[in-house]
Amino acid sequence: MEIALSSDQQVAESSVYQRYAAAAQAVEPALCCPVEYSTDLLKVIPEEIIERDYGCGDPTPFVRSGETVLDLGSGGGKLCYIAAQVVGPKGRVIGVDCNREMLFLARKHSPAVAEQLGYANVDFRYGLIQDLALDLDLLAGELSEHPVNDPAGYLSLRHTEERLRRERPLVADDSVDCVLSNCVLNLVRQQDRRQLFAEIFRVLRRGGRAAISDIVSDERVPERLQQDPELWSGCITGAFREDEFLKAFEDAGFHGIEIVKRQAEPWRIVEGIEFRSVTVVAHKGKQGPCLERGQAVSYRGPFKKVQDDDGHTYFRGERMAVCDKTFNLLQQEPYTNMFDAIEPREVVSLEDAKPFGCRRSTRRHPRETKGLEYDETTGATDGCSDEGPCC
Repeated sequence: MEIALSSDQQVAESSVYQRYAAAAQAVEPALCCPVEYSTDLLKVIPEEIIERDYGCGDPTPFVRSGETVLDLGSGGGKLCYIAAQVVGPKGRVIGVDCNREMLFLARKHSPAVAEQLGYANVDFRYGLIQDLALDLDLLAGELSEHPVNDPAGYLSLRHTEERLRRERPLVADDSVDCVLSNCVLNLVRQQDRRQLFAEIFRVLRRGGRAAISDIVSDERVPERLQQDPELWSGCITGAFREDEFLKAFEDAGFHGIEIVKRQAEPWRIVEGIEFRSVTVVAHKGKQGPCLERGQAVSYRGPFKKVQDDDGHTYFRGERMAVCDKTFNLLQQEPYTNMFDAIEPREVVSLEDAKPFGCRRSTRRHPRETKGLEYDETTGATDGCSDEGPCC
């Protein structure tokens, strides 16, 4: 059975597939902007992969040793092979792409790279980055046994897809420490983008992060430019507007969303609209119960006040009451050294903790921390620190 595609689906999918399939066979210099990587990490990667790599940034500095890393739109595998060296033999790298030609290129060199590294920790998988539960290799096997020839077959196929997502997901829930992507999210159809960010969030473990390099625009791109196959497949007119790109992370549930690199000069300008590369890092882990344990934080500055992704306001130098979850969160990346953590003198156990009203921003009086009956008096000390006396 043939299913008709709308014009925007054809632009967003057919043109992208055809252009990147061709780019897997021959160098396509017009795809994305030049990126410099660490030369030491490129030595083990075959030249055929390097010259057919297309991206707009380098998110790999946010990968850590021993982690499980997922690269969305892995293409020829360059980012995966760089990450493989960073995570080391105890880590693991998964590349996902829906372009058969690019997957063939990446998989072809996998044994040779593993031999040079001394370990094999990269796995390339066939799937859509906006549907990371569906393994297209498994689906292809089902279709070969049960071809779709009529509407009944199509309905059966939908049930098969759901079974595969549930029983044999391409990437499981909460299984990844870091999600990478390099100039790929802008190629996904507009109607699939909310699901795309939800999938990134789903596969990340609590405490994990997404490090995404992509092309953004400073203005909304008109529909007629989005319909241009050359501009869309060239990573231009599918670009997110910069503020909407950040909002997509926020809407998906991420926190600590930060632009860690932004191209000053635009890569391209089309009809007055500027397109440039940005790299964004966002974290997963603010979900969960809010418990009152008498804790407070004091924002160090330099701003008079700041507001977090849940609407809590922190005033410079003032003790703000926070729940246990937020208290711990603000001592981790990307907030390290921004807040002083103030524990109560009498620790409240998790078992005895009551719900905390996290919808408000409340100052915590020092006596709440020290206790109402606290009246200790101390004398002078020999010194405040190992570096010398206080006065």
